[in-house]
Amino acid sequence: MDPTVLGGRLASALVAPLLKKLFRSEGPGAGLLDQPVRLAALVSFRGEKRTLDEQDVRKLAGRIVAQAVDSPGEPPFPPDEQIAVADTLARRLLALGDLDMDDVQAVRLGHRELARELHRSGPAPDGLSADACHFLDYATEWACLNILEFFTRRSTFIARTLVEQTRAQAELIAKVDELLTRTPRPDGRDTAFERRYLSFVAERHNHITIYGIDLRDSTDRWPLEVAYLSLEAAGAEQGGLPEAPPGESAATAGATVRLPAEEALSGHDRVMLRGDAGSGKTTLVQWLAVTATRNTARIPFVLPLRTLIRVGALPAPSAFLTAVGCPLAPPEGWAERVLTAGRGLVLVDGLDEIPAADRHRTRDWLLALIHAFPGNHWLLTSRPTAVRPDWLATEGFRELTLAPMRRADVTTFVRRWHAAARAPEYETQLLDALHTKRDLARLTTNPLMCGLICALHRERRGYLPTGRKELYDAALGMLLARRDRERGMGAVDGVELGEEAQLELLQRLAYALVLSGRTEMDLETAESIVGRCLPTIARGPDLRDAADVLHALMLRSGLLRQPAEGVVHFVHRTFQDYLGARYAVEEGHLDVLAGHAGDSLWEDVIRMAVAHARPRERAMLLRRLLAEDTPRLTLLALACLEHAAALDPGVRTEVEGRAGALIPPRTTEEAKALAEAGPLVLELLPGPEELTAEEAHRVTVTASLLGAEEDQGALAVLRRFRDHPDLDVRRQLVGTWSRFDAREFAVEVLDHLKRDGLSVVCESAEQRATLRLMRPWGRLRFDGPLTAAELLACVSEPAEVHLLHLWNNPVLGHLRDLRAFRSLTGLWLSRCTGTEGLSSLAELPLTDLVLFDRGADLTGLGTLRRLTQLSLDQDLPGDLLTDSLPTDAPLRHLFLGMGSIHSTGLRGLSGWPTLRSLAVGVSSRRPLSAEDWHEVAALPALTSLRLYGRSERYGFDAMPELPGIEDFEFPGDGDLEFLHVIASRLPRLRRLTVSEELAGTPSPDTWADIFPTVEIIRV
Repeated sequence: MDPTVLGGRLASALVAPLLKKLFRSEGPGAGLLDQPVRLAALVSFRGEKRTLDEQDVRKLAGRIVAQAVDSPGEPPFPPDEQIAVADTLARRLLALGDLDMDDVQAVRLGHRELARELHRSGPAPDGLSADACHFLDYATEWACLNILEFFTRRSTFIARTLVEQTRAQAELIAKVDELLTRTPRPDGRDTAFERRYLSFVAERHNHITIYGIDLRDSTDRWPLEVAYLSLEAAGAEQGGLPEAPPGESAATAGATVRLPAEEALSGHDRVMLRGDAGSGKTTLVQWLAVTATRNTARIPFVLPLRTLIRVGALPAPSAFLTAVGCPLAPPEGWAERVLTAGRGLVLVDGLDEIPAADRHRTRDWLLALIHAFPGNHWLLTSRPTAVRPDWLATEGFRELTLAPMRRADVTTFVRRWHAAARAPEYETQLLDALHTKRDLARLTTNPLMCGLICALHRERRGYLPTGRKELYDAALGMLLARRDRERGMGAVDGVELGEEAQLELLQRLAYALVLSGRTEMDLETAESIVGRCLPTIARGPDLRDAADVLHALMLRSGLLRQPAEGVVHFVHRTFQDYLGARYAVEEGHLDVLAGHAGDSLWEDVIRMAVAHARPRERAMLLRRLLAEDTPRLTLLALACLEHAAALDPGVRTEVEGRAGALIPPRTTEEAKALAEAGPLVLELLPGPEELTAEEAHRVTVTASLLGAEEDQGALAVLRRFRDHPDLDVRRQLVGTWSRFDAREFAVEVLDHLKRDGLSVVCESAEQRATLRLMRPWGRLRFDGPLTAAELLACVSEPAEVHLLHLWNNPVLGHLRDLRAFRSLTGLWLSRCTGTEGLSSLAELPLTDLVLFDRGADLTGLGTLRRLTQLSLDQDLPGDLLTDSLPTDAPLRHLFLGMGSIHSTGLRGLSGWPTLRSLAVGVSSRRPLSAEDWHEVAALPALTSLRLYGRSERYGFDAMPELPGIEDFEFPGDGDLEFLHVIASRLPRLRRLTVSEELAGTPSPDTWADIFPTVEIIRV
């Protein structure tokens, strides 16, 4: 029988009233009192309150079947089977009272499954026709559907359903809570541990030792916030960076960038920081670590290499904390999770403090970590000469060098020192001495020497020695004897050592470290050295064993300390070199010294050895250095002359003559190396006469580097070049302004320079105040936060300015006030966040605009219709370049930084047919497509094309032939296939610029074979 026919015969309007009689009426509520509440308690034919009996149910089933049979149309089954069908349906309905479930469970079960349960209790009798069986099954389902509908309408059903859901949810919540209690979330454990770890790091590193203040009646640990001195780090400007606008990229190649040392990682995630002994490298590491604990954006790991190298294998991240003696136990895998998320600040300190043999495995260890955990920040510190300049350059490390302290830095340090030491009566006296005595001022190049001079000045009531050796002699006298004797202090733990005895022990320990190439030794080794030395020194009646003597030496001398359990080292490498050289000279080990002259770790040892040696020994040692006939050792011999008060005149002449062959320097690197020889070089530097422009530039580089150490002598050299016509020479003179007194250098040098092609940079308030005293400058750069009103106050004649470069200026705001520079043709805004109002510049004759700020407001850019050069470094809005760039401007040069074309691609670029030069940064988010290359090919005047980013993103396969391109630049990281594609697509290429590190792979011959007529430039 058709189901629709059955549905009509068993209509709910007829069946539902009959089925309703099967169930008892209940009052409101959830029906919870007679638990369990089963269907047996709900049906009306069971229990004491029955209103139907079994016979009544059979009659009810008979009525349902009779209604279906009596309905119009074809009978659902043969008439003789009506009694059997009614009996079977009755048995199924009676089975409702036997089901072990309640109404809520029945509804959850569903009408079909409920019907199956009833079918199992009342199967059809044998011999029943198929139509009758089909009718029974359908009738049972139809009855169950009406029964469940009836259940859902009962007042108790909703209440019971809510109760059941509440019980189930409560049970589920309890089980989940129990599970969380048993197995807490890893990120929860990490967060709790990081709070404890950051607090530990802040406490451990939030203090420094200011050497020279560690007197017995005062502490040697000072809060980092009070004692930290912000020094300057310098490095070579890197091409293609936002700080180097493309309009001057060629002219400023190799320029020096200077920034606060604590911002070394602000623009780069990998930095190699070099600095001389005592320059503040370790203090900077501490400052970065403590700063990181406050903003919690990154988790600092301070890893001193001298400590790590002792344990043999360098640690994996899981062992970082254990290796440095941190007592906290992190959750398993915590360090790996931090580094995997790119949240780490890994500060690896002291590459120069480990043997040269261990540096390559240290490099491999560091690079393995970097490649395994990208996205973190990495800082490695070292002395300048420990490894070659490009030791990590190919791995993306930026090279920075801590600059010597300038006069302002020294003044700040002296004032803070005297405030911390509570000795204000000596502050002014010492500052006057530092400003007037050049020999003394030359020594204050780093915090260590400044601290020693301050301490000596106070201890000697205003008397100060001259010369480096005399200074160390006086410092040792204060540290080893005078401060204890003058305060009436006796023996330490029953051990009393005189000054000579302490010196003997210290210099033997120092020499042992020098010979081993290390900066720390095991406590047992130190005790063994002291034990062997004891018979040679005067022994008092209270003298004990070697362990006691070493302990007393560490307590009394102030030169030794125990940074970790079982380890001893000098408080600073300088003392180790000085004392090691003293012992080597006393023992006549000059051959040993000369044999190690090629090792950069021995440079300061050899200099101090010349200072300690007798005249004949000095002569022999200097001749050995000259015999090697290498530029570095010749310069080392020249540097040693500073410490040779008495020396054979013939040897001195020979050294100066050999060094003269290195002057003028032949390369910029040689100019920098020459400056390391010290201020004596200034006496040998020639004037501009008979020098080529390149030689003159290198001489000014050397003199500039010596400006912080010997400002008056360096100024005397640079003054001779102030009328030089060469642009590179004049740029060098302008760029070194910050090393000198702002007013004096401006009057003596800057105001005499020819202005054409030259920009002057104002970084400090002193320089800005001095700017008004000079003749007008047409090209100006201001670094730091300045409002437009403050800018105008610095410039005496704004109408004379035609190029204005503002860098790192977050307070500039609206640009309307810049209209006072009414002759402005060039405006460069780098890191000037929050600027707006480009449309207000439409009246200016502006042709060159640089906006290097990811958040710059480009509204109004389209109104600048005179632009011929435009450089941008932010994601451009819209779908086309024409949506934001000035469509009417006659652009000739366009620079789009990395990520600028994420949304637009190069669509619309063909709207500027005047373009001659195009530079584009290509990221992985938006590689170049065939459509982009089509836009490039549509530029008829384009001759120069520069691409930044990895070569596989350039879409070279889609690159069409570009016959107009004569100058092409890209990183050069592609394979031979890329190079052949470039050669075939650029038939008129004249000049190809690639990265120097990559230009040698493939070989130069291969480059020449692929580009036989092209000039290849390595940058």
